[in-house]
Amino acid sequence: MNLIKRVKNILLTPKTEWQVIKGEPLSIAGMFTKYAMILAAIPALAGFIGYSLVGVSLPFFGTFRYPLSRGLAWALLTYVLSLAGAFFLALIVDNLAPWFGAKKNLVASAKAVVFANTAAWIGGIFAIFPSLSMLAALVGIYSLVLLWMGMKLLKEVPPGKMTGYFLVTLIAAVAIFFLIGLVVSSAALGGGSAAGVFGTPAL
Repeated sequence: MNLIKRVKNILLTPKTEWQVIKGEPLSIAGMFTKYAMILAAIPALAGFIGYSLVGVSLPFFGTFRYPLSRGLAWALLTYVLSLAGAFFLALIVDNLAPWFGAKKNLVASAKAVVFANTAAWIGGIFAIFPSLSMLAALVGIYSLVLLWMGMKLLKEVPPGKMTGYFLVTLIAAVAIFFLIGLVVSSAALGGGSAAGVFGTPAL
């Protein structure tokens, strides 16, 4: 699996790339070590640079920066928990499958979640400039489109079942990454703002 080619194709020609992914013999460990662990580092590193080195400009208060120690803790937690969140979401997608008549296959579920997260991970680069962090959120929305496409094809969802399957998955994703945001905010930032936590996957 060529990482750069996969990123380009899943973002620009997702319909074709999902077909390629479906027939590709991948392992869960391989997807995480050769793809997810590399891309997930982008928002974590960008967030550290943005919030600890560049800083956030506040009207009347000047520029606020998190101390380097807290910034590093934030980056590490964001990185680890975003990967854990992706794995747990794949488990949820797989365990929900029988409820919607879809195929129960953890590798297929991991493919859908990991490769759909590409947009969110790449979009995390905007965290280098905190004022542009909203752009990361907007780019991350594309990950939801990719997730829909990936689940529909890889999980072989019956007609009429996809909307319900996706909505339940979306609720689970929001819950998972809301909790990640709380953990990162409390542990790394001392209960401060979780701004920039969107650098974690949007799914």
